[in-house]
Amino acid sequence: MSVTDQLVKSNRDYATGFTDPGIDARPVLGVAVVACMDARIDLHAALGLQLGDCHTVRNAGGVVTDDVIRSLAISQRKLGTRSVVLIHHTGCGLEAITEDFRTELEMEVGQRPAWAVESFRDVDQDVRQSMQRVRTSPFLLHTDDVRGFVFDVKTGRLHEVDPTR
Repeated sequence: MSVTDQLVKSNRDYATGFTDPGIDARPVLGVAVVACMDARIDLHAALGLQLGDCHTVRNAGGVVTDDVIRSLAISQRKLGTRSVVLIHHTGCGLEAITEDFRTELEMEVGQRPAWAVESFRDVDQDVRQSMQRVRTSPFLLHTDDVRGFVFDVKTGRLHEVDPTR
């Protein structure tokens, strides 16, 4: 059985006991969380969140890309979020690769990706850059409550990044 088949089977089991929670698509806490897709981070558990509390946007590095801005614009303008929490983490894979990855892909498949890898060396500085991208986006209505953190994958603790350093 493939991994996807296992997931589909698990969903069948889940669906047999599922009842509609009757919640709205608008997050109860009015917050959108942007985080890395790293499998070691259980965001809901780490932040004490329940189903329906927040919108969650995840990608490699938790980087604020154009697509993240798109999701945040919809989250704010159509679904009422007012706060943005950015979470990067220690030991991120983007610290180990470079923009040369795009060249590698181009050599392999004959086409250069249009997207940037968004690799970095300093996780705190990368959080600052992501905070700045959110705060300066003309598409976002609510940019006054934007905070950034680094999640330590060894301790489970967050430390807040000072945006002014």
